[in-house]
Amino acid sequence: MPTVPVAVVGPATLQNNLVLSAEFEAFQDVDVMAKIAGYVKEIRVDIGSHVKQGEILAILEVPEIADDVAKANAGVAAAEANVVTAQAAIQRAEAGANIAHLSYQRINDVSTKNKGLVPQQDVDVAQSRDMEAVAQLASARSALKAAQQSKLAADSEYARTQAMMQYATIRAPFTGVVTKRYANTGSMIQAGISSQTQSMPVVRLAQNDLLRLTLPVPVTDVAEVKDGQLVDINISNPPRTIHGKIARYADSVLMATRTMDTQIDVPNKDGSLVPGMYAEVHLHLADRPNALSVPVDAIDGLGTSVEQAYVVRSGVVHVVQVATGLQTPSRIEVLSGLQVGDAVVVGRHSGLSDGEKVEAKQASYENESNRS
Repeated sequence: MPTVPVAVVGPATLQNNLVLSAEFEAFQDVDVMAKIAGYVKEIRVDIGSHVKQGEILAILEVPEIADDVAKANAGVAAAEANVVTAQAAIQRAEAGANIAHLSYQRINDVSTKNKGLVPQQDVDVAQSRDMEAVAQLASARSALKAAQQSKLAADSEYARTQAMMQYATIRAPFTGVVTKRYANTGSMIQAGISSQTQSMPVVRLAQNDLLRLTLPVPVTDVAEVKDGQLVDINISNPPRTIHGKIARYADSVLMATRTMDTQIDVPNKDGSLVPGMYAEVHLHLADRPNALSVPVDAIDGLGTSVEQAYVVRSGVVHVVQVATGLQTPSRIEVLSGLQVGDAVVVGRHSGLSDGEKVEAKQASYENESNRS
């Protein structure tokens, strides 16, 4: 009678953990460019400088922009003077129109009441002067509108030059640390809208109070990735473990590597983590507490459409069809076919047949697990 090693079917906590290596990256990392071209008049930061959002990094000297501002300011003053002149012209035109209309009414009334007292030519001349005064008033009002539109255009040009002047002061787009300084006092900085061969950044700024970890999750585990999933991040220097969550994932597999980029946000308020450091990330894909399970080598045909286990009952082998679930490196979840307390043959199943009599002996690793 052959002796076979067996393991007892029982509940266990199964976890599917994916271990990946990743490199810390700054949450944001940009080259700060200049909007306009000019010479560096003053630069206030250097490598390692910590800056707040909106803080001044450098000031450019752009004389032509200052001239444009002065010219635009003069244009605004001229436009305002034109508006005042047009308003005065309207007042004169209104006064002229009023007197011309009164004169025409009076001479027309006299001519109507006393026929022949006033020559018709005088009446016609008064009427034409009245109509001419009305036309002059309309023209004056039109000139006022044109002056007001010119004033708006002058204000817009002045605002544009003021905005361009503001660009001469380069500010930090976000809170971070300067990781590289490209320019010095007196350096000529091209506008950032120029071609990359001509333009030169002022500094490079990185946001280090929050870091990213990008994990290349294999395509076989992509379906298990979800937002908010817990991860353990092991850091070697100094040795410690940080708990985090999945912040976002690409939801698309890269065809070249058959992986999906998955990102974790790691707070770094104390600055103990530096971009470029490596970390070992344990991604908890699944967790089954008190799951009915057996050792992996107890299942024959694992991963095929026909999975079966060899159960020993009263010294006789019985081949049982089973369905499996979550698999870990050492154990596998049994969904159907087995019950708690069943003794299943582990290891090689070749040479065993249904109904064969055997002597069951508990597997050595089962004894070790029981002692532990």
